[in-house]
Amino acid sequence: MTRHHPDSLSLMDYSAGNLSEPHALCIRLHLEKCVHCRSRVDTLNSLGAVMMEQQPDVTVSETSFEQLLARIDETPAPAPSQNDAHRLSALQKLLGDDFNDLPWKRQLPNVSVVDISDRFPGQEERVILQKLAAGGKAPAHTHRGTETTIVLQGAFSDVKGVFNQWDFVVLTDQDVHKPVALGHEDCITLSILSAPLKLTGPFGRLLNPFIS
Repeated sequence: MTRHHPDSLSLMDYSAGNLSEPHALCIRLHLEKCVHCRSRVDTLNSLGAVMMEQQPDVTVSETSFEQLLARIDETPAPAPSQNDAHRLSALQKLLGDDFNDLPWKRQLPNVSVVDISDRFPGQEERVILQKLAAGGKAPAHTHRGTETTIVLQGAFSDVKGVFNQWDFVVLTDQDVHKPVALGHEDCITLSILSAPLKLTGPFGRLLNPFIS
């Protein structure tokens, strides 16, 4: 069960088609497994269609949007469709069926990466897969920009809590964290970086030129 979700404005931007392709992919992957957020987006899509047909000049304030979503949350989420299991995942379309077949490159003792930015031509952000070895710890770091991440496999914990498969998280230059992979499975995430991360601490600062 997913516990960490895209925020309301991100879902609205996704529904309106205002997100870049990589950011839309992260939300789409989350939606494939999260009935709650999928219900919200379905409602937003329906609302948007009505507004376009009947009142094309209407603008909706952030307060009105939050009130709308609050009403949506009061409605029980629909049961998963029987067709969901038969849909080809957006992840499978992009990466294939086996993460082990990807060309992982070891970046740090417990961290390996695959840069897939070239699959999104014209995008300025870096799109990378990160693998944190089972039980391993990533060095403490912050970000020079924004990092949007979805967990594809396994789980990790940091100062913000525990993030399981399909959980969604956005980090900024105000966040410092040191992820730890939980359980006996490698933790694999898909991340979109607007700027390189920045290792903290004396040893980390020495490594920064090699991970930019």
